[in-house]
Amino acid sequence: MRALLKNNATLALGSLVLLSLFSGASAEPKDELAAAASTWARALGEDDPDQVLPLYADDAVLWGTLSPTVRSDRSSLRDYFVAAFKVLPGLKVAFGDQLIRVYDCGTAVNTGYYTFSYVKDGETKSLPARYSFTYVKRGDAWLIVDHHSSAVPLVAK
Repeated sequence: MRALLKNNATLALGSLVLLSLFSGASAEPKDELAAAASTWARALGEDDPDQVLPLYADDAVLWGTLSPTVRSDRSSLRDYFVAAFKVLPGLKVAFGDQLIRVYDCGTAVNTGYYTFSYVKDGETKSLPARYSFTYVKRGDAWLIVDHHSSAVPLVAK
């Protein structure tokens, strides 16, 4: 009987080890990219460019919603977010549909729409926009290398 209990305990322990190995496996790339977008949205909510910049690769390019200027170096990316946080105080981002495509060599594109909300003169305002993020995988992190965002145009009826 003791031998049977010992064998069952060993089997159970082995099963737990195997289960922990499989549950610790990395997430699917699309899930990782959706999580990267959520991390970006949370970082924007901090109103601190130094929380957002680490999510961009060193060679990232930003064509932002609030500027007619393309940003292609760390300094100009930082300047963009400093200005954005002033123009859109209390900034929050809510993602709509995300179309995530993963390609070979650790490259992916996430395209969709998001809505910025902010407080201006005590009133909550919103700015719907469309976006494209191009990511590259560097180590375990998906970093933004190209980000285009533009306000959703008003449609004449």
